[in-house]
Parts: sequence; structure tokens; C-alpha cells
Amino acid sequence: MEKFEKFNYQTDESELKLKEFISKVNELSTKGFISESATEDVLAAQLQNTKLKHRLAILQRAIAEEEKKQGISSSSSSQTKGTAKKMNVPVRDRMSVRDYLSDVFTHAVQVAFPELGDKTASVASTNEKYVHKFGDFQCNDAMALCKIFKDKGEKKNPFDIAQSIASVVTSELATNPSLAKVIDKIEVAKPGFVNVFLSRVYAGEQIKDIIVNGVQPPTLNKKLRVLVDFSSPNIAKEMHVGHLRSTIIGDTISRLLEYLGHDVVRLNHVGDWGTQFGMLIAHLQDKFPDYLTKSPPIADLQAFYKESKKRFDEDEIFKKRAYQCVVALQRFDPDYKKAWEMICDVSRRDFQKIYDRLNVTLTERGESFYQKHMEQLVPYLEKKGLLELDDGRKIMWGEDRGSIPMTIVKSDGGFTYDTSDLAAIRQRIEEEKADWIVYVTDLGQGVHFRLLEECAKKAGILNPNKTRMDFVGFGVVLGEDRKKFKTRSGDTVKLSELLDEGLRRSLDKLKDKNRHTELTPTELSEAQQAVAYGCIKYADLSHNRNLDYVFSFDKMLDDRGNTAVYLLYAYTRIASIARTAGINSEDLRVAAQSTPVSLEHEKEFALAKTLLRMNDVLMLVTRDLCLHHLCEYLYDISTAFSEFYDNCYCIEKDAEGKIKTVHTGRLLLAEATAKVMKKCFDILNIRTVHKM
Repeated sequence: MEKFEKFNYQTDESELKLKEFISKVNELSTKGFISESATEDVLAAQLQNTKLKHRLAILQRAIAEEEKKQGISSSSSSQTKGTAKKMNVPVRDRMSVRDYLSDVFTHAVQVAFPELGDKTASVASTNEKYVHKFGDFQCNDAMALCKIFKDKGEKKNPFDIAQSIASVVTSELATNPSLAKVIDKIEVAKPGFVNVFLSRVYAGEQIKDIIVNGVQPPTLNKKLRVLVDFSSPNIAKEMHVGHLRSTIIGDTISRLLEYLGHDVVRLNHVGDWGTQFGMLIAHLQDKFPDYLTKSPPIADLQAFYKESKKRFDEDEIFKKRAYQCVVALQRFDPDYKKAWEMICDVSRRDFQKIYDRLNVTLTERGESFYQKHMEQLVPYLEKKGLLELDDGRKIMWGEDRGSIPMTIVKSDGGFTYDTSDLAAIRQRIEEEKADWIVYVTDLGQGVHFRLLEECAKKAGILNPNKTRMDFVGFGVVLGEDRKKFKTRSGDTVKLSELLDEGLRRSLDKLKDKNRHTELTPTELSEAQQAVAYGCIKYADLSHNRNLDYVFSFDKMLDDRGNTAVYLLYAYTRIASIARTAGINSEDLRVAAQSTPVSLEHEKEFALAKTLLRMNDVLMLVTRDLCLHHLCEYLYDISTAFSEFYDNCYCIEKDAEGKIKTVHTGRLLLAEATAKVMKKCFDILNIRTVHKM
């Protein structure tokens, strides 16, 4: 019946189409339905009455047809006749305004054009330069709808379509106080734009909420169990700059989803299984034969790995022993398992030092964890008839047999990276009950993960309607010569050395600004670490992850433009404004209960609207998992605040420098700005300091 209610509502709204009205009047007059001598008032009344009868007849026919299909008696549905569809889009505190308006305009499109079915609408933010003229948001669907009608053989003007959509929203504004609180006004502009202007009342209420209750996430429709697979270094190898991107991006995605209220499991799928452990164990047995009773001194595991690899490549007898060690390990032979655990522990300690410096937490669950699951996977796939023999291997095809298959079992009976990943996704869905799985790794593995998704679907493991799977790929880190980032000797840059260099350079930067003369040793150390690790993280996250990016400490540490250094300085200044007047956050929280946030000046309102965009941005990041949107937003806040601060005095002083006026309403806006920036920094895992 909802479809008929939409039609009913649309018929009523068509009154705004002046040309159609005139045509209808002329037609009715010709047929004798309207007297030529009727006055204007009578004419309007008669026309309205005719329209109502016409609309009722259409509705009754439609209802009768539907009742006939469903076997419903006319009396059972009589109560629905003449009832217009009302909008059911609730206004919530801390909501994404953009998503809310998209729902509002989806309702409007479906009511205005019910013949299009459940057509959804989209709303976009207006470029900040044109907000004053074109509103804060725009619905531009009229052009797309025009094409749809054209394809159906119906000629419609996009401007008329936009007016019909706007008419529905306008009617709702007149009767829906919640909607009217959010939208100040809407306007239609050629060729078919519906411009939406936000309300100062709504903005003021939301800024007050930030000050009183802190920055809060939007209401979560459904809490999901999300598994984020990131970092994933290899045991016995040092973490290098290639692991930096996966670690930083994966951690930030996890922090975002945790903030939104999801149940997030951070998984470190370390490479702790396979042939390399056979050669490491064999080398350990030769070099430290008493390893079972005396802990071997293998602190430099990288050198130990290189020694074993050299023997593996050059000594056939050693290589054969290494393979035998792998078999023994996969049987979980106690002596071999102990050797393996010793090697893993050395690596684990080195990894943890890096994670501690970056403030990253992970749950280690390496390839070894899935050994039994790999053993169970093979008969599972064979039973479904999905494995084929190929030169002694057991392979599985994805959707395209012209591409490459997954190798599930090698010709020697061993498992592969393909096997462990397919077994892992099965375990994560069936045992971990994951609603959403995110893999964060370099774009070079995109083909593998696309094949993994195809095979998981084909095997009935992954149901896209129940479990979301995302491959979050990222580009390569380049040096300033725009070649793959390496040391001067051509070696891969070690992550620990990179972080050390960041600390050294950040301290030099602070000393160049004479901060060492203004800060205590503790404050200087805190600022040094905040700048060093913050600039490395921000430089990565602020670039579109799908692209390569150039690693340059000089650019990262620049205190101008969209850098962590500039934004950290900006945050520190904003947070200190109220302190200048001897006012703290608690004072402002109390003041917000009775003092309205100042939004009269256009720069005040512009800043407030920028702050309200936070949840819009977070929802966008949740959809595409591209974190540069959040970095751009953080920079937008800083820019909007600078314009506000240059035009609106928060504190006024006399000629002697004494405070003469405190504009509390503006201090409230500054306080909200600091809180929103702090939350953005928290999600990006960038530490802030009170003094820089």
C-alpha cells in the first residue's frame, strides 16, 4: 500500500506545476466541468475538488488491483485510503548530516516519482567557496532522473524534476519540526540543483553537545565483529619500511572502527611457518647443538637468517635436512617445536619494540595457527569437487580459468600461502563469527586477494550478504629520487633506524624554533616524540593509500601546510586560547549550559559547520577505508579556525595588554574545535601535547 500512498502524495504536490495546472483548467473548462463565469476563488475551489476526485479514483483503482492480486477484501484496507506517506527519517544527535539528508531526499524522490520504485538519492557537500550562494549541501539527482525518464520515453525537464523533489521536502519542513531544526531553507537552481542550507539552531545545539558531553560517535545501527589483518612481518626478518604502511593504516582503521563502537580484533598474521623454518632449525642445531638445555645467543636474528639461507642455497645436503626439519615441525615434534619457539620469541621481542614506539597493539596469530585448519580444508574442498590435479599439485580455480589458480597442495604434499589464507578466512567466518574482514597489505597482492575472495565464495565459505571482505591495498614508499625507498647501499630501510632518524630530526626542528629554551626536558622529550612519530604517520595517512608516496623528512617536518607539525602546533595554540583568560575546560563546560555558542558571524557559522562534518567524514572513510579523507578534514578544521580567529576576537585586550573583554560564546567554539581535532588525532594515533 506504501506505493499508492506515494502516488497520492505526489498528486497533491503536482499543484506546484503551473503549466500543468493551466492546461488542466482549460481542459476542464472545455468539457463543461468549470463555469466560464466562475470567480477566481470558485475556480480554485472547483479545480481543487476535481483534482481530489481524480486522485481518489486513481488510488481506488490501484488499491482494487492490489487487493485482487493478494485476495484481500476491500474492507480490510479501507483505512489506508487517502493516507499520504510520511517521512520516517529520525534526527539523531551526532548523526552524519550528509547521510541524514540523503535519506530525506531519498524519501522525497520516492514520493515525487513513485513510478521509479525504491530509487535512492544522494547528497553532496558544497565546495566551501560557494556555500553562501549554493548552500551547504546539494541534491543533484534531477539530471540523472531526467535521463531515466528519457530512456523510458518520457520527456521531463531537470529543473521541473528538482522542483518536484524540493516541493516534497518543503512540505515536510512545514509539518516536521525535527527536519525544520536541521534545514534552514532549500532552494532550486538551474539546471536542476536542490540547494540545502543548514540551520544555525541545529549547529548551535550540536556544538554545545560537543562541549558538554565530548566528541561522540554517531549512533551505531548494528555492532559488527571486525577482523583487521595488518602489519604481518616475517619471523627472523627485521621490520622494514614496507611494513610501516600496513601497520599505520591497519592500526588507524582499527581505531576508527573501535571508536564507532564495533568489536574489532586486530590480527597480526605473521609469517611463522614454512620452508624457511626448516633451514633456521637445521642451522640452529649445527651452530648451537645444546639449544635444548641452553638458550642460544641469537640476538641478531637477521644475520642468523642470512647464514642459514646461504647454506640452504649452496649445500644440497643441508637443504635436504632443512626439508626434513619442516616435516618434523609440521608434526609438532617437541624438540623441533622448541627450536621454532626460540626463533619466534627473538623476532617477537624485536617486533614489539617497534609496536611500542608506534603505540600499536596487535594479537599475533601467525600462519602456524592455521596448520590444523589447512589439513581440514583439503577434504572440505575435495568433497565439494573444487580441487583439480595439475602436475602433482592440487589447485582451485576462481571465477576466471584463464587467470591463475590457487595452489592448495604442492606436489610434495605441503601447503602454501594460498592454503593458509583460505583456511584462515574459513576459520574467521565460522569460528570467529566475523561480520567484516579487512586485509591491509600492498597493492602487489591485489590479484591474490581477489582470487582468495572468489575461491572463498565458490567454496561457500564467504557469503557477501553476510560477511563483508575488503582488500585495503597501498602503494610503494619512494625515496626523494622517486625510486623504491632504500639506503644508500641499496638495502631495504630498517623501520627501527627510520624511527631513530625521525627522533633526531624532530629534535633538531624543535631546537631551530628555540623550543628547548621554553620547554622543560620532559616537555621537550614529549614534543620530540609527538612530532617524530606523528609526522611519519601523518605523511603516510594523508596520501591516498592507492598511490605511491615520496618519503621526505624535510616535507614531513615543515610547519606550513597540511603536515602533522603544522596541525599539532595549531591544536596546541587553539587549546591554549581559553587558558590565556584563566578559563579551563570545566569552566567552559559549565558555561555552555547557559551561554549560547556564538554563530552570528559568517566565519563563526562556517567553523561550526566544519566541525559538524566530522561524522560525515567518518562514514565516508568507513565506506572506502581511505584515511586521507580524515587528514584533509583535520586540515580543513585548522583552516576554518584560522579564518574565524582572524575575524572574530575571542579575547580583547587594552593598550597595556590587559584583558578587557572575554567573548565566551566564541571561546565555546574554540573549545569545540580543540575537542574535535583531538579526537581526529586520537583516531590517527597521533599524540598531542599541551606545549610545543
